[in-house]
Amino acid sequence: MIPVPVHPGIQASTEEMIGLRRRIHANPELGYEEFETGALVAERLARWGYAVHRGLGGTGVVGTLKLGSGTRRLGLRADMDALPMIETTGLGWASRRPGRMHACGHDGHTATLLAAAQVLAAAKGFDGTLNLIFQPAEEGLQGAQKMVDDGLFDRFPCDAIYAFHNEPGFPAGQFGFLPGPIYSSSDTAVITIEGKGGHGAMPHTTVDPIMVAAHLILALQTLVSREVDPNDMAVVTVGAMHAGHAPNVIPASAELKLTVRARRPEVRAFLRERITAMAQAQAAVHGASAKVAYEWRTPPCINDEAATAFVRQVALESMGPKALIAGMAPLQASDDFAFMLNVVPGSYFIVGNGDGTPGGGPGCMVHNTGYDFNDEILPGTASFWVTLVQAYLR
Repeated sequence: MIPVPVHPGIQASTEEMIGLRRRIHANPELGYEEFETGALVAERLARWGYAVHRGLGGTGVVGTLKLGSGTRRLGLRADMDALPMIETTGLGWASRRPGRMHACGHDGHTATLLAAAQVLAAAKGFDGTLNLIFQPAEEGLQGAQKMVDDGLFDRFPCDAIYAFHNEPGFPAGQFGFLPGPIYSSSDTAVITIEGKGGHGAMPHTTVDPIMVAAHLILALQTLVSREVDPNDMAVVTVGAMHAGHAPNVIPASAELKLTVRARRPEVRAFLRERITAMAQAQAAVHGASAKVAYEWRTPPCINDEAATAFVRQVALESMGPKALIAGMAPLQASDDFAFMLNVVPGSYFIVGNGDGTPGGGPGCMVHNTGYDFNDEILPGTASFWVTLVQAYLR
């Protein structure tokens, strides 16, 4: 655990913050179903004096606090939704709702921002407007885009916006900042190959979609190795293949499901174009046809250079160099905070949740049935939110 300064107000409310985090963890809600979580957030914000607005993005909550005569406007975002998974941690605060689990740490993100909200309202140590954005449906459902489409930044203008994600694999409490792309895009392609079914003993009378799929799977791997600049990052993974039911029957169709990732928008667009063309060409060579349902999902998280330099400097001055991840590099995860960064300059940073080493905190990855947010990083992260707000809204 990396020791970082803890604000006295956060220190005094740490047990309350941990209890709140575990309460949210035990009662997970999926995207656009965060009714109880949203109500809890709204009640706390209103209690502390924030103007509370509900309904953006369906179940989103925005808390606004304006102090003094300052004209600067800052946005901080936390996500609230859980995943459709069965928890296996066995913890006392494990999910009480079968098939739903906070397996990505959004419970910790929400609790951290609420703790900071309480201290900031009590201290009144800033001059300007603070917009706290509690977002629904981050897990592949584009809740951030929905909030933007519902007028988030028209109703609550921000000059800058920040968010963080806990990141297993890094020592607990270390902060990582990076200008430019920090998280990749995440798109999905579903390729349906239509052939001609028949008896497995008479393949010459069929057009075998499984054979076409096999050729296509191998060909797709050349996109990254031979068509994308080695200086760029790209991932094309076939995560699922479905075809046929019996060993002696050649099916009429086969389906491939892909996840596709990139860091640059140009590479993202190129992959879509080439995957579509390659699928259709490979099918045509073998007398089959291919339909590609390509879903643009989450763009890359691209941090504003000036906003990132500012938040990094605040962290360096308030916590010291040991609290910063040296040589921070982009990650292959994705987050729909990217939609907000496409509208408002800002920065998305990470906080280590643990690397599995002695003293480094638990290393279980997110989206794992055994994952839990590391409560030890709550005080330091909430304190940094307080410091960042007071630095930006001087």
